[in-house]
Amino acid sequence: MKNVKVLGPGCKRCQTTAQMVQAEADRLGVAVCIDKVTDYATIAGYGIAATPGVVVDGKVVHSGGLPRTEDIARWLAA
Repeated sequence: MKNVKVLGPGCKRCQTTAQMVQAEADRLGVAVCIDKVTDYATIAGYGIAATPGVVVDGKVVHSGGLPRTEDIARWLAA
């Protein structure tokens, strides 16, 4: 199972990012646990300056704007 954190204040882009990750995981048949992190101190701890941020298995893989579907597939396959 992949542990995915979506970092951000809970804005529409953050919600969409979480939905995109879940949809791609479903398409690939990859089990994911998605945690939405809204605490600014926690987000800053990851070094994220622009949201949404995405962390997969403890590694920051994306920051700022919506991720591309092909990038999400690559993160989940790794």
